[in-house]
Amino acid sequence: MAERGAKWPWVAVALAVLGIWLYERGGDRAPAPGAAPAASSGAAAPSGASPAPSSGPASGTARAPGDYAPPRFAPEVQKYAAEAGVNPQLVMAILFNEAYKPHGPEVERAWQKMKPDASFGVANMHRAAYDETRQGRPFADRPWEDLPDDPALAVRAAAWHLHDLGAQLPAHWSGPYTRDELMALGYNTGAGNMLAFARGVNPGAEARSYLDRLHDNWSKSADALAAH
Repeated sequence: MAERGAKWPWVAVALAVLGIWLYERGGDRAPAPGAAPAASSGAAAPSGASPAPSSGPASGTARAPGDYAPPRFAPEVQKYAAEAGVNPQLVMAILFNEAYKPHGPEVERAWQKMKPDASFGVANMHRAAYDETRQGRPFADRPWEDLPDDPALAVRAAAWHLHDLGAQLPAHWSGPYTRDELMALGYNTGAGNMLAFARGVNPGAEARSYLDRLHDNWSKSADALAAH
């Protein structure tokens, strides 16, 4: 979809977005601390951590300009996964899964002008999912538009969204997937599909690809958290 009200063709807008991304990436010359080698597959049971009291609205994360590598957010992942009572390795793996897309306020907002239904933040949350997740939470007063500017808020929202997905799962299911795998599938495809997969419905190619990437990112997620 072309930018509304703009006279640039699609290609020009895409080149502008790419230019912004390259500018942001230019600020990150060194490898991110805690970066792990290539991952092996496998899934783990949830951490079982109980929710912790909130310390208030999420704040920005100190980092080099343009550095949105998932390991940079290990402190936020650990903090907010504990707050939401979800597996921090799952939250980190979701960040790795969602890192296919360039992040940063300028590039995300430029892309959203071209594609108004685009997701925001380092965890790639859509407006509807975020607005539902924030209800009754410590960040209820934070709008979706804040996500590109505040990676900590994006991580916090993703952790609570995973919590809400897990709360919808039945005590027992017939499908072959672990709880973390189902929650990841729910993050990617929605709660309705997640429940269908729990009943034994086979995921489509796109969902299977997302799950394969989760497996590929599982070990490096543990390494990123251990390095913090």
